[in-house]
Amino acid sequence: MYTPSYFTDDDLANLHGQIEATRLATLVTFDEAGLQASHIPLLLDPSQSPRGTLFGHLAKANPQWKALETGAEALLIFQGPDAYISPSFYAAKAEHGKVVPTWNYLAVHAYGRADVFTDHERLLQVVSGLTHKHETGRAEPWAVSDAPADYIDKMLNGIVGFAIPIERLEGKRKLNQNRSAEDIAGVSKGLALSQDPSDQKIAQLVSQGVLRV
Repeated sequence: MYTPSYFTDDDLANLHGQIEATRLATLVTFDEAGLQASHIPLLLDPSQSPRGTLFGHLAKANPQWKALETGAEALLIFQGPDAYISPSFYAAKAEHGKVVPTWNYLAVHAYGRADVFTDHERLLQVVSGLTHKHETGRAEPWAVSDAPADYIDKMLNGIVGFAIPIERLEGKRKLNQNRSAEDIAGVSKGLALSQDPSDQKIAQLVSQGVLRV
């Protein structure tokens, strides 16, 4: 990921925060079949390796798990909020007009090699963990144990699990850090007028200079 120094985020806690905040990640692999991508929820265990370990699963019918099984490096993309930045936001537009549009966004790329498994106990831990993460906060949260055990066993037979110890992490927070204070203030004000939640989140981050999600 192309990341100029002023957009680089290398704080591990912050990168983990972005990973946790991303509900649906993108898994990218390459093998003899070419490039493949899947959009999947993931669990992060920060304690299992120096940079954390990511857990997830794919449908057994999805051939991408075979690419993971080869031991080749995989890329996982965690996309945060984003916003189009109009040149009209900048104070510099009125001064000299030498401005162009850009895009503000947060993104984390994680790289690693997978341990692929079909063991029912490990698969059950992954799907139970994912369910707990996304059901927490609901008035009546659903649990895997709510379904008949034989039905869950059947469902587990249809998936392949994986664990990816993170070998490398890249973080990018493109929030107009390369612009003047006046331009940054204009961006924050302009985005704050939008009704789009992503625009409003970026406006908050730009205005506060926040280093955490």
